[in-house]
Amino acid sequence: MKLNPLFLFLGIPFLAQARNEKPNVVYLMSDELAYYELAHMGNPLIKTPVIDRFAKQGIRFTHALAGSPVCGPLRCNLMTGKHAGHSSVRANDGGTPLRAEEETIASLLKEKGYATGGFGKWGCGGRDSTGVPEKHGFDVFFGYYDQVHAHSFYPPYLVRNSEEVHLPGNDGGRSGGTYAQYPIMNEALRFIEENKDGPFFCYLPFTPPHGMYDVPEDEPAWKLYDGDKWMSDPSVPQDAKNYAVMVSMIDRQLGQVLALLKKLNLEENTIVFFTGDNGGQDRFRSEDRPRGFFGPNVDPKTKIEFRGGKGSLYEGGLRIPFLVRWPGQIKAGQVSDLIFYQPDVLPTLTELCGARTPEEVDGLSVLPTLLGEKNLGRKQKTHKMLYWEYGNQVAVRHGSWKAIKAGKTSPWALYDLSKDPSETTDLSSSEAKQLASMVNFAQKEHQPVRPGTFLDPTRARHNRDRQAKFGFSGVSSIASQNAFHRLDHPDLLPNNQIRLLSASSQNIGNDKRARYVIDGKPETIWHTQFSPNLEKHPHELVLDLKKARPVRGVQYLARQDNGWNGTFAKTEFFLSQDKEVFPDKPLVRTFAKQKKAQTFRFPKTISARFMKVRILSEANGKEWASAAEIGVLVSPKNHGK
Repeated sequence: MKLNPLFLFLGIPFLAQARNEKPNVVYLMSDELAYYELAHMGNPLIKTPVIDRFAKQGIRFTHALAGSPVCGPLRCNLMTGKHAGHSSVRANDGGTPLRAEEETIASLLKEKGYATGGFGKWGCGGRDSTGVPEKHGFDVFFGYYDQVHAHSFYPPYLVRNSEEVHLPGNDGGRSGGTYAQYPIMNEALRFIEENKDGPFFCYLPFTPPHGMYDVPEDEPAWKLYDGDKWMSDPSVPQDAKNYAVMVSMIDRQLGQVLALLKKLNLEENTIVFFTGDNGGQDRFRSEDRPRGFFGPNVDPKTKIEFRGGKGSLYEGGLRIPFLVRWPGQIKAGQVSDLIFYQPDVLPTLTELCGARTPEEVDGLSVLPTLLGEKNLGRKQKTHKMLYWEYGNQVAVRHGSWKAIKAGKTSPWALYDLSKDPSETTDLSSSEAKQLASMVNFAQKEHQPVRPGTFLDPTRARHNRDRQAKFGFSGVSSIASQNAFHRLDHPDLLPNNQIRLLSASSQNIGNDKRARYVIDGKPETIWHTQFSPNLEKHPHELVLDLKKARPVRGVQYLARQDNGWNGTFAKTEFFLSQDKEVFPDKPLVRTFAKQKKAQTFRFPKTISARFMKVRILSEANGKEWASAAEIGVLVSPKNHGK
């Protein structure tokens, strides 16, 4: 009888202790790569030849789910094995850290002699916090610690173990001399080669295709699209074309990893995971493509849709691609309908690598599904129920049943995904008993969040990383490309004569504070709260002009980066001498989707000390609001004190 070395290592009862060969682990997670954006899933536009072969060479999961619907929280779920009701990172602000004592996949494998390296976007704690990766088991982590930093592929620097590594020719924004994904990839390959005598855990949370949709003109993946008519169609946004090439670049880089493993004779002792992080976004929408140019949550064959997308606990926010390959150990050509989620990865890897699994872990090992129940000598355990929360949303999965509370004041809804994968038919009334058991489970699973802390209360280096998205030259790459616009009306009241009195919300964790609307700096923005809870319209600001003034109008400056999120559309203005009492009838303006300052001249001059700004809608139809600057126009003689 020929014995499989893996099963000898795993300690199957009748083969125990015959050998101790620890497998290497590569876990590649592509940021926001959606379930239906891969060619083997029928996507007609995006080319992924390596991933398609990879899917045939191992196992593909049809019901793999994110632990949370956004970047930071799900990375915590993945690394700690805890679901969203027990995790320390539940806000998607880019900086919320793990607690100092929390164990991760890396720290547990390190106990068993593994070399541990991470390359890409961390998202579980900014610099000088309790959550930095080198304090949670990683020998080396190279890339971005903060999610805002990771939006640019041309930042001035990347971070290695909390120290900056300069990238020549870069100053943030959308262009520069060094494309950040390339040195990240090179460092990952170097780590594998340097640790070829193993064992090693190589974690690759790659940023593409998320972030600013930029890719070098000489990226080899462009060649895959030679002759594709849509690539030369001027009506297709350039960012959409770039996005496709970014996905194909990740495909190419997966091929580089596999080629290196083969070259080093490590294929048969290395398990490789390829996956996305959370559900896709309906990017590059149009009237004829309302679910996005690439249809990330639409089955291209059947046209059946997943409801929602990133940030939502509907299937569109949670369903992810998940492929695993291991020649000689995982049978090729498998497709599994096992329902599992990212907290299950930690116990899977600790079992596989002979490491300790902490008691507080919520996940279950899926190793019997990967390697075969007969080979492991036990059945695959499954969750009685799975739990999610994000902001005011809560969801529970029980087999094919999905219960979801979509908002703070929303009622619970119940769907049978086996018959209704688009979550359109609420069965809460007819299946009240089923819903009640799931709601009861949800109530038991939530615990108050206990995040980590920043050791530097000023968060100086963390905030520096966030600014690195735009650069430090005073005029970033974005500014040099498009030029920051500014408020420019001759009747503007000086900023030092305006005080922010109140704001309905602001996203402090992302440093998008309400006071930035009057700071005179177009590179800073106010954004309403979107994490951990999404605040919806109407949004309000109240400005104090310090004394009664003859107000003639306002100027509005939309955010000056490459995004449009929060751009004002229909907006009301109320003027009063009393901060507690404003008139019922507002002055109304619907602003255009443009970067230049927009002026709204009132029909007549109004004497007022206080101005309330109420935003009723957003240029893209979303729920938030943002502004680079808001200016008040007064009669010229009232410009001073």
